[in-house]
Amino acid sequence: MLFEKGEIITLKKIPVLLFLALLLVMTGCSGESDQGESPVDPPADTVGNPVVTLEMDNGSEIIIELYPDTAPNTVQNFVCLVEQGYYDGLTFHRIVPGFVIQGGCPLGSGTGGPGWTIRGEFAENGFENPLEHQRGVVSMARRGDHFDTAGSQFFIVVGDASFLDGAYAAFGQVLEGMEEVDAIVGAAAAGQQPLEPRIILRASVELNNWQAAEPEKLK
Repeated sequence: MLFEKGEIITLKKIPVLLFLALLLVMTGCSGESDQGESPVDPPADTVGNPVVTLEMDNGSEIIIELYPDTAPNTVQNFVCLVEQGYYDGLTFHRIVPGFVIQGGCPLGSGTGGPGWTIRGEFAENGFENPLEHQRGVVSMARRGDHFDTAGSQFFIVVGDASFLDGAYAAFGQVLEGMEEVDAIVGAAAAGQQPLEPRIILRASVELNNWQAAEPEKLK
């Protein structure tokens, strides 16, 4: 099972300056102020899927296309965290050769999260999600049998994980950089901890005219 150990507990970062915290509240996850006129939605044929780039500490990149039509709130949540800089400096803390690499824990132990959870968008939780857990698919981790406990931790499938279909919220696919994912797997110890932690220096997102918004949070 793919899960986050223990309770979702802390924020990764407590802002040093009150101004920065206030600015984040004003702009939300889309980086746009709530003041003034509402943005005009672009024509449907100009809207593409958002694309996230993970810049790794060795200079390589993992580029991920997100699928809002498949798991809308999961994508909103992931984009929100990327825009906040949440993933910057985090590692892939869990590596299982032939299965997955998992990251997004602010504590590096699999026990941390952003301070909230979201609904699990998958079939066993009453949500239609057709994306299968094949190589390169990106999905959300959660705690054991608790369906609505995903927060920030995600995993990238490196082998067949079809037994996860319908039980975890798949929401994206690696477009470029699977060789880097394989290199991370190859650098792992016999267990699940990497010999040398691989760090996400920076995560960024290209929205492609898709409208980011605040995700629906459960707590």
